[in-house]
Amino acid sequence: MAHRRRLRSSWNRVDSGELHQAPRKWQSWLSDTGSLTQKIESVIGQKLEVVVLRDCRQNLNSDESRYFHLKIQRCRVREVLLCANNIPLVIARSIIPSSSSSGSNHQVLRLGRKPLGAVLFAKSRAHSKAKPMREIARLDQHSALWKTCLQRYESLPSVVWGRRTLYHLKGKPLLVSEVFFPALLSY
Repeated sequence: MAHRRRLRSSWNRVDSGELHQAPRKWQSWLSDTGSLTQKIESVIGQKLEVVVLRDCRQNLNSDESRYFHLKIQRCRVREVLLCANNIPLVIARSIIPSSSSSGSNHQVLRLGRKPLGAVLFAKSRAHSKAKPMREIARLDQHSALWKTCLQRYESLPSVVWGRRTLYHLKGKPLLVSEVFFPALLSY
């Protein structure tokens, strides 16, 4: 039971063995290292709809700011729903520090209804040998991310599983949190 309590209250590295505490049906989704958008599209056999919920500068959750070595309090935050046939499958929250969207990384500012994975997993990045840091969590009403997602999507289930990945785009950090909805498992 102590394991479950620990999973409920914090993020745990995928490679720490905590993945096996997640229900088997979610394990491949939580641990996959490729583009989530591409994986979902291959499973459902169609393009995902990207619904932008929010894309603006805002404060970070306290548990998000620890991923950045700089003392960042406000960042560009992009929140989207990934949907199939108007049914939400994933809510994603991307934290993009100003320094990560400048210079040659400017394309992350003009995504519109395009998924962030289109930039992160572009062919030019496909050969990167560095594995991004990935963590997983069981999220409920005690989680800051769950509360944030509930503000954007009122039909959020009371317990969900999520993953959080610290990517680097041309050496600059981007934090992407993805919360999985049960509808994803119906495919």
